[in-house]
Amino acid sequence: MTRGPIDLHTHSSVSDGTETPTQLIRAAVEAGLDTVAITDHDSTAGWDEVLTAAAGTGLQVIRGIELSTRHEWRSVHLLGYLFDPHDPVILRETARTRDDRLTRAERMVARLAEDFDITWDDVLAQSGGTTIGRPHIADALVARGVVPTRSAAFESILHFRGGYYLPHEAPTVLDGVRMIAEAGGAPVLAHPATRGREAVVDGADLGRLVDAGLVGLEVGHRENTPDGQARLLELAAQYDLVVTGSSDYHGEGKPNRLAENTTTPEALERLIAATRGVEPVRA
Repeated sequence: MTRGPIDLHTHSSVSDGTETPTQLIRAAVEAGLDTVAITDHDSTAGWDEVLTAAAGTGLQVIRGIELSTRHEWRSVHLLGYLFDPHDPVILRETARTRDDRLTRAERMVARLAEDFDITWDDVLAQSGGTTIGRPHIADALVARGVVPTRSAAFESILHFRGGYYLPHEAPTVLDGVRMIAEAGGAPVLAHPATRGREAVVDGADLGRLVDAGLVGLEVGHRENTPDGQARLLELAAQYDLVVTGSSDYHGEGKPNRLAENTTTPEALERLIAATRGVEPVRA
């Protein structure tokens, strides 16, 4: 029996959140959640700390990840739940992505330094020792007074049309789905309708992802447009996919708040039933 909201997309300081895994759990408890998933970018390094922090709280923890993948020229984020974290393919690919993200970040900062008062040391100061990405560059720009907030940085200077953006190495979304599924997990496309109905992955491509093991679509997300959400619901019905809703919480790094979008207990049950990697933990 669930006793509160289910939020299946959150980030800690292991990737680009502003709270440690322990602080993330405290925030989840304070928000009255029943279930929370930790889904740091390309890393499972926060899993053990989250379980330790959740002990005795009654919170159910779903261990997950948000994989960086690509579809043609587009970046596609893929949530993976309850897979084997020791799977050699996942270990290899996530390490490769994290390594490339670091050199990419350095190259982006070098570009930015030509026009703004920012250095690599400024960015390192924002990272807390974690793998550096665009959010840490954004935080450095905020600290330097170039932009008022992280969100403002992403909407302007760090936008892919801003002139400073560089892509990073990542597996295809099809390979990402296969990786998660073969490791016993449940792959779910993250916020796939941020650019509207016409930009949602088309039926033929989605069919291939379903054949490879895709389990669900993240429909409830503040960045999905209303017409995009409508199309996602049509596709979910057509392919019998699980529909999820999540906050994409980053602490103070984004305006997203825990439980602003949630997943139904029935949808969570279907996700869990599709997995054979690790179990949910009711602390």
